[in-house]
Amino acid sequence: MSAQETRIADLEKEVARLQSCLTVKGAPRKDWSEKIENFKFNTIEEALEAIKQGEFVVVLDNEDRENEGDLVAAAELMTPEKMAFMIRHTSGIVCLSLTKPDQERLELPIMVVNNTEKHRTAFTHTVDYAVGTTTGISAGDRSATVTAACDSSIKASEFNRPGHIFPLVSVEGGVLTRMGHTEATSDLCKLAGLKPMGVLCEIVLDNGNMARRSDLETFSREYGLKIITISDLIEYRKTNNI
Repeated sequence: MSAQETRIADLEKEVARLQSCLTVKGAPRKDWSEKIENFKFNTIEEALEAIKQGEFVVVLDNEDRENEGDLVAAAELMTPEKMAFMIRHTSGIVCLSLTKPDQERLELPIMVVNNTEKHRTAFTHTVDYAVGTTTGISAGDRSATVTAACDSSIKASEFNRPGHIFPLVSVEGGVLTRMGHTEATSDLCKLAGLKPMGVLCEIVLDNGNMARRSDLETFSREYGLKIITISDLIEYRKTNNI
């Protein structure tokens, strides 16, 4: 075999390897832009059960707002494996939704006094759990940070600032007051019978663009995740007076 033929054979092997990396459950990864016919969102009850089991849920806001979908899960049930999945399929800016009492317990000052961000997302100072972690950036370290934040026995002084987790303060009243992913995440965790603290991050495509509705429908189908809208969560709370 000539050098050129050897090179071609090596390239073919590399292509086969890369294709295998894009295979889930034995099937080639779909184009996320593919429209799924007769697609139906999950019920809020189904999403709450998934949250209770420590699973991810895809949460969409309105198309006239951010028109984005976040991966959402309960912070207290996070694991390094789940965190790695989240980092792999999102922007990587992993946030931690929490309520005002937990913000005060963790002594997290608001990041800026004059918030000029379009939707007034309430970022606080970033944090890393300081015990048993290294640089704070790995999936294991970030998982340790969010689970530690849920533990009321852990002191605020046991967190380093700045860090690699971005806490967001949910407004009182949740999605009934503000139709944001922050509030939706805390509401879902609370309604699932867990602490109102969850991890969330925006889902992105392989090309770096934000995943939109049709992309998110395919993504949720591909990975077997429940998918809901914030509008449906608002309606659920109003209907059940909660």
